[in-house]
Amino acid sequence: MSKKISLAAVSALFVTFFVTSAFAQDAAKAAETNKNDISVAAAIAAGFAIGVAVLGGALGQGRAAASALEGISRNPGAAPKIQTPMILGLALIESLVLFALVIAFQLIGKMG
Repeated sequence: MSKKISLAAVSALFVTFFVTSAFAQDAAKAAETNKNDISVAAAIAAGFAIGVAVLGGALGQGRAAASALEGISRNPGAAPKIQTPMILGLALIESLVLFALVIAFQLIGKMG
């Protein structure tokens, strides 16, 4: 058992110290590939950010509108007192989605 462990340790040391030097020969090409990988990651992150923001905003706006309509249906006389804060809340929720859109555009701007 200890022979297998020592063989694994020697193999890991060999891979760590000797094999990695073979990968260092083409550093310029690797840097260009890394830049392309970052651009792809930024594009994916921008798309994911917009998707999550829109999903969260839509769920929040739907819940806010449903709660406001339920309150108005239970007490129609309170409609003006419910409607104004509801519209303000919907505007604030939508502003968070727009902030996510701005951040996504900034991420796409870093791709160039």
